[in-house]
Amino acid sequence: MTTISRFIGFILLTFFMLLTSCSSDDDTQVVLPEPTGIKTTAQLDSYFESIIETEQVPGFAVSIAKNNDLIYQQAFGYENLQAQKAFTNETVINIASVSKTFVAAATAKSIEQGYFTLDTPINDILPIAIINLENTDAIIRVKHLVTHTSGIVDDPNTYLVANYFVLPNQNMATNGASILTDGLGLEVSEPIALDDYLSEYFIEDGELYGSSNFIAVDPGEAWSYSNVATALMGLVIEVATETDFATYVDEYVLRPLQMNTSTFDVLEVNQQAQAVPYLDKNTPLPFYGNHGYPEGSIHTTNLDLGQYLLDMTMGIKGQSNTLFGQEYYELLFTEQLPAGTVPSAFAENHGIYWYNNGGSWTHGGNSLGVSSHLEVREDGSSGFFIISNMDGTFSENDPKWDAVKTQITLGIHEFISNN
Repeated sequence: MTTISRFIGFILLTFFMLLTSCSSDDDTQVVLPEPTGIKTTAQLDSYFESIIETEQVPGFAVSIAKNNDLIYQQAFGYENLQAQKAFTNETVINIASVSKTFVAAATAKSIEQGYFTLDTPINDILPIAIINLENTDAIIRVKHLVTHTSGIVDDPNTYLVANYFVLPNQNMATNGASILTDGLGLEVSEPIALDDYLSEYFIEDGELYGSSNFIAVDPGEAWSYSNVATALMGLVIEVATETDFATYVDEYVLRPLQMNTSTFDVLEVNQQAQAVPYLDKNTPLPFYGNHGYPEGSIHTTNLDLGQYLLDMTMGIKGQSNTLFGQEYYELLFTEQLPAGTVPSAFAENHGIYWYNNGGSWTHGGNSLGVSSHLEVREDGSSGFFIISNMDGTFSENDPKWDAVKTQITLGIHEFISNN
């Protein structure tokens, strides 16, 4: 969830620092030289190993595609530092808001199957009317949900506590568990049904119902990144197709790509193979989930993501029909908004959840103790994934993750340019 860090303020950061004050980690950042001359996989391996040794990152994995082939796929560091269990290409990890690109694929598939179009009002699909309490005449269409221009926003006072939960049977006697429960106020819980979760926001007697879930704009006019709106898009697909959203994605996206260890269902995840999320190297977190799971809760592996990456790089240039016809791959990567709608510091424009920036279509993700990044070149010539069990959400960790991501990306670009 790329905007989750804005919900974690100074008070929580202070709580986090008090709990971890006995940490022996050295916070000094060692700046690596820009990689040059990296051509072989061995050279890239060596460069990535140096990042593990010098930065505050427990583990990460990378997939790189070029010219319709996976030219690199490797993992580094640890999925579990305390157990000294290596991070591998088979390690399962939550990829946070990069999950939204799978909502994009499910949207394109639903459109291909004739359930709705981008211009369909969502109230023509849903069993209850979604009313923007700040603009009651607003007509929210599918295209507004998938471009973060619906007028639905995440209320910083309720989003984390309402959405996140700690899974049962976790070790709750750790600093990390205390941060999630005492600091963030999360509860130990089973996931609740997507429609039940969203009804609290959008039904008049819901506990989270209110004008703070909206802004006073006409749909399509203003961009505001919204996890709740993305969860709602998952429900739109669920109602339109009469299929549970996680099941729909499994049938029409994951299985066709042979992503056989990937799932949106947190209860299906093999925790023995899952990367432990870390706030720092000495502070593991318990496993957790999201009630609004479409917006950021797909669990997958580097091996599975390689299949997805290849299909996206091929689809963007009209060379795949694995998920849907070529026109629907094109739809994913077609700019949907007038120039200037998306803040320039974020991106240049917006496709279906994907962002266009600097000649690439991209999406990032950060959740508690995990981070991810995805890029595909506009011409489909190359693309890459980075997944990590390093935190980039707490304000202290945000610049550290950005530095690590930048260093990894520099190595990837150097390797691509030399191959």
